[in-house]
Amino acid sequence: MSACENVTERETRNSCLQNMMTSHLIKSDTRNCKRPRELEPQVADSPQLSSVGKSDSSFSESSGLFDKDESLEKDLNVLKKYLGNTHQKKAISGQRQNLPCIAPLLTTVEETPQFISAEVRGHFPEWLKGYLLRIGPGKFEFGKDKYSHWFDGMALLHQFRMTEGKVTYRSKFLQSDSYKANSVQNRIVISEFGTLALPDPCKSVFERFMTKFELPAISDNTNVNYVQYKGDYYVSTETNFINKVDIETLERTEKIDWSKFIAVNGATAHPHYDPDGTAYNLGNSYGPQGSCYNVIRVPPEKVDPGETIDGAQLLPGLYYSKPFVTFHQINAFEDQGCVIIDLCCQDNGRNLEVYQLQNLRRAGEGLDQVYNSTAKSFPRRFVLPLNVSLNAPEGENLSPLSYSSASAVKQADGKIWCSHENLHHEDLEEEGGIEFPQINYSQFSGKKYHFFYGCGFRHLVGDSLIKVDVVNKTLKVWREDGYYPSEPIFVPVPGATEEDSGVILSVVITPNQNESNFLLVLDAKNFEELGRAEVPVQMPYGFHGTFVPI
Repeated sequence: MSACENVTERETRNSCLQNMMTSHLIKSDTRNCKRPRELEPQVADSPQLSSVGKSDSSFSESSGLFDKDESLEKDLNVLKKYLGNTHQKKAISGQRQNLPCIAPLLTTVEETPQFISAEVRGHFPEWLKGYLLRIGPGKFEFGKDKYSHWFDGMALLHQFRMTEGKVTYRSKFLQSDSYKANSVQNRIVISEFGTLALPDPCKSVFERFMTKFELPAISDNTNVNYVQYKGDYYVSTETNFINKVDIETLERTEKIDWSKFIAVNGATAHPHYDPDGTAYNLGNSYGPQGSCYNVIRVPPEKVDPGETIDGAQLLPGLYYSKPFVTFHQINAFEDQGCVIIDLCCQDNGRNLEVYQLQNLRRAGEGLDQVYNSTAKSFPRRFVLPLNVSLNAPEGENLSPLSYSSASAVKQADGKIWCSHENLHHEDLEEEGGIEFPQINYSQFSGKKYHFFYGCGFRHLVGDSLIKVDVVNKTLKVWREDGYYPSEPIFVPVPGATEEDSGVILSVVITPNQNESNFLLVLDAKNFEELGRAEVPVQMPYGFHGTFVPI
C-alpha cells in the first residue's frame, strides 16, 4: 500500500466526523501566492439584518402590525430565505476538498549527520549569525512494530547554521534510552503517548505474566521542544525526563530526571524566561489526595542554587469561562490591575485523536473528512482582574480596559465569569485558524505587545505563515502552494527597538520528493521573502525550535 492511503467513507468513522464539524470553516483558495498578501478587516454583517434573521419568525405570531402589512411580511420572508441560503452556502464553501496527501511528511527519514551546504537564493542578512535548532518525530517504526500517533515518533534533531550569509544543515536522531532500546530489539519496547509496547515474544509465558506486575518504563523520547536551563540546552517533552544536548554536535550529553530533584511526575516543554535567565515551568504530581500543579523555578547560573520561590504570594480568585482547549499561549501581561492572557484556543479536544498517523496519512475523500472534522485554533484574549474586593458589584464587568472587549463579571458566589475577546476577524477563518504562536520574545514577553506570528492551517499541518496585528486585527500571509512551513521563529535585528524589526525563520518542506526543502527568511515588517536556503534532504514535519546566536 502506498504512503497515501485512500479510504472509504465508512472507514473514517462517519458518525464522529459529522458530529464534530467545526463552526470555523474556511474557503478553498487555489491561488499560488509566494508573496504576502495583507488582509484587512472585513465589514461585519449588518446588525439589522442579523436581528431580523433571528427574530423574524416571531413577527407574524406576536405583532399585529406586521400581520396587517402583507408587503412587509413578504419582504421579510424573502430576506429570511436569503439569509438561510447564505448561511448554507457559507458552510458548504467552507469545507476543504481535494486536499493533497501529506503522508511523506509523516514517514521515517534518514538522519544527515554530516554538514550539507545549502544553496542560498536571495540573501540572508549578514547580521543573522547563529543556529536554528528544531526537533520533532523522525522515525515511526522499529522492525514490524509501528507507532500509532504523531507524537510517538523518535526525536530527530535539526540544525541550520547561518553565518556571513551562508547556511549549512545537519540532523541526528536523539540517542535516548528509548531509541537505543528499540534499536537493539528491533521492535518497540518502550510505550509512548499513543502506542503501547507489546511483551517480548521471546519470553516464556511465566515471564510475560510477571511483567504485568511491573511498572512500565517511562519514555525519554523528548521530541517536542528545545529549552534552556542555567545556560545549557535540553530537549524536552511532557514527561519527567529532559535530555541535555550539545547544540554544536547534536549529541546527547546527559539525561535528567525531574523527579530526582522535585516531586513531580512531569513538566511542560514550554518554560518561560525572565530577562536574567531565570526559567519558570509548570509541573504536575499525583498522590493519594489527587493531582496538583507545581510551579518550578530554575535560577540562572549566577544565582545561588539554594534559592526557592518559598514566600511567593498566592492571589485569591476563581475564574471561569466556557470550556476550551489550548495547546499554546501567545503572551500574557499585566495592566491596570489585571492579567491579560492571550491564547490559541479550540472549542474541543478532538485533535489529539485526529493526530493518529492513520488519519494524517489519508488521501482523497478520507483526508478531506478528517480535516473538516478538526477543531480550528483561534487567538482569544481573557482579562483576569486581580485583588477583587468582596464588595465588588455583582453582574458588572470588572475589567477597566478600554481597549479590550473581554469581560470579567463577578457572580453571586464570588466566582469571576470570563468572556473572551477574539483577536481576529473572519479572514483568519479563511486561513484555517492559527497555531504555533511566536512573538518578539526577548523584548515583549510579559509586556503589552502588537504582533504575533504563527502557522495557518488550511491542512492538517501548517500551510502558511501569518503575522497577526492584535491591535488592528489585520493579517499578513505568506504561502507557497505545495509547501508546508514550520513554526515561525522571530529573530530581532541587533539593537532594534521596534517590535517587528527583525526576521522570521521557518523550515518549509514539501511531500514532493523531486523538490528541495528549504529554510525561509522573511522580513518581519512587510512579511516579504528575503531568501531561502535549499537542501536536498527529506524532512518530516516537526514541532518546535529556537534560535541561538553565535
